[in-house]
Amino acid sequence: MLYYNDLLQIFFSDTLAPGVVCGFASKAAGNGTNIDQTLNFFNKQKINFTHAVFLNQIHSANVQVIHEPLERISVFSETDGAITNLLNTVLIVRTADCLPIAYADPESGFVGISHNGWRGTIKRISLKIIDLLKNRGVQIKNLKVIIGPGINQCCYEISEDRYYAFLEEFNGYAKKIFYLYKRKIHLNLLKLNYLLLLEAGLIPSQIDYFPFCTACDEERFFSFRRQSPASKGEMFNYIFRKS
Repeated sequence: MLYYNDLLQIFFSDTLAPGVVCGFASKAAGNGTNIDQTLNFFNKQKINFTHAVFLNQIHSANVQVIHEPLERISVFSETDGAITNLLNTVLIVRTADCLPIAYADPESGFVGISHNGWRGTIKRISLKIIDLLKNRGVQIKNLKVIIGPGINQCCYEISEDRYYAFLEEFNGYAKKIFYLYKRKIHLNLLKLNYLLLLEAGLIPSQIDYFPFCTACDEERFFSFRRQSPASKGEMFNYIFRKS
């Protein structure tokens, strides 16, 4: 289950193993588009890390596998996901309606994170991460996955072209992920990503998720759909395994 920590100003899950640190920041914690604000949050909260990995996201299914120590601060271009088994290596994605999804396996020590907008979802970035983890010895039965705050179906109206793109790719899920509101098509991106995780072999008890909506909750979240261009910001979301 996901909880909000008023002191840290983040959401966190109680389902992860000891030693795995994962947080989904509210906008009160800082603007994730500014690396310094994210690092200031880590310093303020005494989150000690050896490496911090930021992704220059492009709504792709590109995933970086980090298997050797990096610079203390690293930025990977054209990347929307990352996995590592290195200790104290913080993986960070930014979101403002797209879904942040975190992955952790206490047995192998691997953690991962991905930025799942509609493009990343239609390209199945989560399944790509799970395949990369499986190729490195992770067993599906040991994996925990947390779906963080994102836009929900109440506010996610999509165009007819996007509807047909999703229908072609996920026709078997159509009755579960689309609904009509005032004659407009809405997409449940959270439900779709949840179903894809089940398709990958996880069971419901392995998946935690945030059921509310970033577009509705102006007090706690930045939202691409809600904000004016001049006031855009993004939440930062992170996971790492501490020593």
